[in-house]
Amino acid sequence: MVECVCAVLRVLVLQAAWALCGGQVRYSVPEEAKAGTVVGRLAQDLGLEAGEAEARRLRLVAQDRRAGVEVSRASGALVVSSRLDREELCGKSAPCALRLEVLVERPLRVFHVELEVTDINDNAPIFPATRKNLSIAESSMVSSRFLLEGASDADIGANAQLSYTLSPSEHFKVQEENSNSRTKSLFLIITKPLDREMVPVHNLVLTASDGGRPTLTGTMELVISVLDANDNAPQFNQSVYNVHLPEDTVEGMLVTRVNASDPDEGSNRDVKYEIDTVLPSSASDIFSIDVESGEIRLISAMDYEAITMYELHVKVTDKGTPPLSSQCKVVVEVLDVNDNAPEVWVTSLSVPVPEDASVGTVVALLSVSDRDSGANGRVRCWVWPSGPFGLEATFAGSYSLVLREALDRERVSEYEVEVRAEDGGSPALRASRGVRVPVSDVNDNAPAFSQAVYTVLARENNAAGAELARLWAQDPDEAGNGRVSYSVAEGGVGGAAGSSYVSVDAESGRVWALQPLDYEELQVLQFEVRAVDAGEPPLCGNATVQLFVLDENDNAPALLPASSGSGSGTLWAWAAWGAPAGQVVAKIRAVDADSGYNAWLRYELWEPRGKSPFRVGLYSGEVSTARALEEADGPRQRLVIVVRDHGEPARSATATLSVSLVEGAEAALAAGAGSSSLVARSAMGGESGSGAAAATNVWLVVAICAVSSLFLLAVVLYGASRWAPRAAVLAGPGPTTLVCASEVGSWSYSQRHSRSLCVADGAGKSDLMVFSPNFPPPPGSMVKDTHPEPPALGTCFVVNLVLEYKTGKLW
Repeated sequence: MVECVCAVLRVLVLQAAWALCGGQVRYSVPEEAKAGTVVGRLAQDLGLEAGEAEARRLRLVAQDRRAGVEVSRASGALVVSSRLDREELCGKSAPCALRLEVLVERPLRVFHVELEVTDINDNAPIFPATRKNLSIAESSMVSSRFLLEGASDADIGANAQLSYTLSPSEHFKVQEENSNSRTKSLFLIITKPLDREMVPVHNLVLTASDGGRPTLTGTMELVISVLDANDNAPQFNQSVYNVHLPEDTVEGMLVTRVNASDPDEGSNRDVKYEIDTVLPSSASDIFSIDVESGEIRLISAMDYEAITMYELHVKVTDKGTPPLSSQCKVVVEVLDVNDNAPEVWVTSLSVPVPEDASVGTVVALLSVSDRDSGANGRVRCWVWPSGPFGLEATFAGSYSLVLREALDRERVSEYEVEVRAEDGGSPALRASRGVRVPVSDVNDNAPAFSQAVYTVLARENNAAGAELARLWAQDPDEAGNGRVSYSVAEGGVGGAAGSSYVSVDAESGRVWALQPLDYEELQVLQFEVRAVDAGEPPLCGNATVQLFVLDENDNAPALLPASSGSGSGTLWAWAAWGAPAGQVVAKIRAVDADSGYNAWLRYELWEPRGKSPFRVGLYSGEVSTARALEEADGPRQRLVIVVRDHGEPARSATATLSVSLVEGAEAALAAGAGSSSLVARSAMGGESGSGAAAATNVWLVVAICAVSSLFLLAVVLYGASRWAPRAAVLAGPGPTTLVCASEVGSWSYSQRHSRSLCVADGAGKSDLMVFSPNFPPPPGSMVKDTHPEPPALGTCFVVNLVLEYKTGKLW
């Protein structure tokens, strides 16, 4: 709106000027006016009526094609047709006036029009360069001036009036001074001494501002280098060199090459390189540099796990006087390779582990690490062999060794566990750590005897305190839990208490006799031995001991009936004259309280010696005629008969038999009267009786030979078992073996009982004879332990021979 008002005023002024100057029209228009802007009413100012401009063909004849204005045919006004740039049309000329010719035809007439293009502030100040490098010796004095090239502004007038400012600096300022020329001179003035070592380069900004509204500015960067006497230092083409090297790079490999140049000439241009500093300082001997070419090579091995990055400060120095230098930085980043195996440490170990420890109990804490990085340092772990233990991850790099299954110390007392680790590198590296896990004992096993039933043989009349046997119970536990003590439990067979006859040593398990044993009173003693460990709570086990008392020859034969307290007396019998040989006239009856061989009796005719008409059956005790009786034998025969057992030593008793020789009828009467305990046999049937006796004697001799052989074998075996270093104990639980003997040496088999034996009219008695040679135990019967092995139980050989003399027959 303001521009329009100004244009109207200018038109009025031109019209007045036209009237004063004799018809010349002057217009004014600002540069950069938009196309279509009306400069002035040209037709009206020329005195043309409305509508005459087109009729009389009013047009503009431009002397310069860049006029940028035209005449509107419709209105006859002078308007802007294209961009008007004063600086392009007139440059720095002022004022900028364009001379135009206007032609009116019909009739033809020429008018001169002057168009002034006025300036606007549309151009900022411009420096010749955006950056200005200055080299100033650091020895320059304060107030030294250095000429600067100022800026230019295409505008004119106030729009081209420039002022200068310098960015804040304590060392420099700018100053304008008038010179003889029409332009002002611009100087850079030093305000403070320069120090290259402190500030080698000053970066400043010079700003030029014009006087237009609004103000426009232009800038130029001033780079001021402070120089030594050698005014150019070498410069690297890069300030930082970045290099990546695997840690297994071989020695002598080229790391990188640095390059620096110096714009000086001669010796000031020649440079040499050196490694100034290396970080860390301990790596100073890993790299070397060629002083001429700047090649950096590896001279020592690198280790990523020790140093992951090296920083080399390389210095380049020229050969000037004094020499100038510069530095660059070489950063060497080390790349990891899988050159470190995993490491496994046991940080805590809780051993021994009780065998009753619950599943999930933590046995050990482990730490696993790998000095490599990335996949090379990623570790997986497991336990080998797979057993009662496993690994559980607690947090990164930490694991717990836990119990996965129940333990049994008696089966496995100690485990050797190997914790294995493997990293994720290629190829993968492995490591392992052995962990010894002992298992501690708890009292979970009761003592156990090797046999449920022990059979022990002991001779009667043994001394008090004699060792009868040695028992041993095994407890697989250890220490106090496996320390066994022995004792005798109360009770026995037939009301006999075992503790009154025997005692057991609490530590060794040896069975001792508390008193002498008497076979005639006690043949079998059964008692229990208890084994108790020292655990908490204590556990126990029992074993049954069957003690068989072996008979000793401690009883002499006794005649039935006994005629005196001494065991000897006179017996009476009658024999008929003329009795044939083999005629039984009497029978000696005797018993022995012992059993077996000790109770096996034999009869011998002691007196008269020589040719006696009588003889005695060796085992039957029958007194019979050795030949036919004659009157020369006298009316009476006195026979001394000795009865001996088969014991060692043998015991004996004597009987005196008085045989009266009478007639046959008297002998028969005497036999019928029964005046004596011996029965006289009549002479009748002599031949048949004699034949039966002869047959009986033959079989009796055969039986005696067989029994004697067996007796000798039994004696040998029994002696071997008796003098063996260990007690005579049978090798395993089994039936009790008893041997019973009759008056003629018969044995029979029994289970815990003795057979009753009746001899003639005497009372029955129980006989026991056992043969127990000490044979070595069967394989597998020994148990390894620190305790002494109990004596091996012998094998019992049973002789079952029944020899019974009844009514003249051998069964």
